[in-house]
Amino acid sequence: MIDKTLTCKDCGKEFVFTAGEQEFYAEKGFTNEPKRCPDCRKANKARRNAQRNEHKED
Repeated sequence: MIDKTLTCKDCGKEFVFTAGEQEFYAEKGFTNEPKRCPDCRKANKARRNAQRNEHKED
């Protein structure tokens, strides 16, 4: 596998999907490439966790 340059669907920045990451995805059985850059993935995960925590407090 070789490194691939992908474009983030949220911020539009290019990011590298490394050969190592591709191997990890394949080992886990993931068939889709990431659509978000690492920064947007982290922000999206934090947003989801915050929403989950809001619902727990209700």
